[in-house]
Amino acid sequence: MGHREALLDGARRCLLERGYARTTARDLVAASGTNLASIGYHFGSKEALLNGAMQQCFDEYIQQITEIAFADPGATPLQRVRASWVALVSTFEQHRPLMVAFIEALAQTERVPALRTQLADCYERLRLTVAEMIRASVGDLPDSVARQAASFLIAVYDGLSVQWLLDPQRAPAADELMAALEVALPAAVTAEHVGSSSSAATSAPR
Repeated sequence: MGHREALLDGARRCLLERGYARTTARDLVAASGTNLASIGYHFGSKEALLNGAMQQCFDEYIQQITEIAFADPGATPLQRVRASWVALVSTFEQHRPLMVAFIEALAQTERVPALRTQLADCYERLRLTVAEMIRASVGDLPDSVARQAASFLIAVYDGLSVQWLLDPQRAPAADELMAALEVALPAAVTAEHVGSSSSAATSAPR
């Protein structure tokens, strides 16, 4: 294993054991068996190394959720959404250290522009990955619509993860989220249809 791979492996362990805010460059050196110069040579900064390790963890996490969501090839899009949300909730405890590390990293972005850019790029890759999942599930869907749907699902996940970290007992379960979606979606579509019809009737020549 080269120094780059050893640094990433050590950074992953530090994220899970010490968190983002408490991990120092010396912690990374000790965990990876490398040296301080290697961090600068391969990643430029401690933050860039930790972010790269976090991205690896999240890529594996998304892959795990994707495999669960697409386990049933005959499932409908909503059934796949439900399967992914159930999988997310069921793995929260397992991935709690990673979720906490990510929240800690977000808190640093206001004063570390480079980290802000890196995490923003992580979100963009996540949007592209989820949008591809949506297109694979729904079929012929415009890229812009798939991207919007991906952003919505990510926003739900982010909100749910924060609620769960604060109070797992009272955070909504996957079935509750699906029930809300199944009620809200038709209601929103109906309301939009009624609004469009009313506008058309008002603007029609008499």
